[in-house]
Formats: sequence, structure tokens, C-alpha cells
Amino acid sequence: MTDNRRLWSGPYIIWSAGFILLPLLMVIYYGMTNGDGSFTWDNLAAFADPIHYRAFINSVVIAFGSTLFCLLLAYPLALILGRRKGKNTDILIMIFIIPMWINFLLRILALQMILSNTGILNALLEFLGLAPVHLMYSRTAIMIGMVYDYLPFMILPIYNAIRKIDQDVIEAAGDLGADGLTILTRIILPLSVPGVISGIIMVFIPSISEFVVADILGGSKILLYGNVIDQEFNLSSNWNLGSGLSIVLMLFIFASMAIMNKTGSGEEDMVSW
Repeated sequence: MTDNRRLWSGPYIIWSAGFILLPLLMVIYYGMTNGDGSFTWDNLAAFADPIHYRAFINSVVIAFGSTLFCLLLAYPLALILGRRKGKNTDILIMIFIIPMWINFLLRILALQMILSNTGILNALLEFLGLAPVHLMYSRTAIMIGMVYDYLPFMILPIYNAIRKIDQDVIEAAGDLGADGLTILTRIILPLSVPGVISGIIMVFIPSISEFVVADILGGSKILLYGNVIDQEFNLSSNWNLGSGLSIVLMLFIFASMAIMNKTGSGEEDMVSW
């Protein structure tokens, strides 16, 4: 039995080594060396450059805002869907999953057609006699694009966490005199924390490294950290500096995940207690 498991795990180990471990080692090598192959800290220290630092702050702010809006939109919806019964719930979940099957770039280009100054949104506002809005090439447009793209990744883990809550626990709380608000704040919210933490990680991590949305909806006017790394690799062909900045981003992501996982573990301990 053990030999069979090793045999079947072989392809996965080879795939992980070739597409995860090897690229990571290459990034670390280039990030810790200069053009001559000599060891240096300069590529990591370049993070302190005002342009790079401001781009990083922009990424953190927009990623945090996008994650917050996703959470505010996803939790009530996941709560409603999680407490519903019947086949209609599965249909509603599919409605949120289907956009994920469409190419990411096509979805962002479609959103560009909606938000542009001569797009569908302003045409509708003009038809209603309202003043047009200028959303394109702004932080707001980038945040809208990220929320639109990553919202399903927030809904699904929260929905799954709420679905796993034992209905008997909620009914018992009601029998003991707890009202709806008490049940929500003392039972449902604490027990759904693991789903919330998973959703935050699944939205915040890709958001902070995003650059395609900023290029299309921000018109390259809003420089994010992902844009800086992309430019170093593809425009400047400076793989060493791009890798060094990538290492800084990876360290920040690992630290963020550790903090969020620690927070989630603490919440679970409080619930168990």
C-alpha cells in the first residue's frame, strides 16, 4: 500500500519540483545576485526607493480596500445562501461560479466597456437624466475590477463554513431564548471565522500582487507594486531587481498569511472554550 502511494505521488512531486520549487529557487538566486552573479543585498534594498515604496503602499491600500468590500458583500450573501434549503440554492451558487469560467482578461475588458466615459454605465445614467461619472483610470476603477474578479473567492469559503454549522446548535440557542442578533454574533460569526480567514487570504494575496487590472482599468496612471515588478522583467529586462522586489513581496505575503492563520486559530480556540 505504501509503495502504491509513493508511485502515485511521484508525478505530483516532479510537477511541484519543476513548476514550484525550481522557479522559486531561480527568483531567490537572481534576487540575491547582480548582473555578474555576485552576491548582493542591493536588489532587496531597492524596496526602499520612493517609487517602489509608494507603489507597494498603493498595492496594500487597494488590496485591503478590495478585500474589505468583498467581505462586506460576500458575508451577508453567504449567510443567506448558507441558511437556505433546496435546489434553488445550488443554482444561485452556480451563478457566482460561472463568471470564473470566463477568461480573466475578457472579464476585465468587458468591465472596461461598462466603466469607460462613453461606456454602458454613463449611457444608462444619461438615459435616466443623471450626470455621468468618470471612473476609468482611477483607484476606484481598479478596486471595482478587483472586487468583481475576486468576490467569488470570498463567497465560497464563507458559504461552506456557514453550511457546516450544525442546525441543532442554532435551534438550541433559539430554544434557550437567544434572539436572531445573539445567534448571529455569538454562534454563526465565531463558527464562520475559518471561512472568513480563508476568504481574506484568497482575495488579499492575489490582490496585492495584481498588475493587469491596474494596466487596463487604471490606464497605467496608478502604479502598483506588481506593475513595478512586471516592468523590471519585461521592459527593463532587469531580472535581478525584479526578483529582489518579488522576494520582498513574498516575505510580506508569508508574514500576512502567518498573522491571519494565527488570528484564525485564536478565534477557534475562543469558540471551543
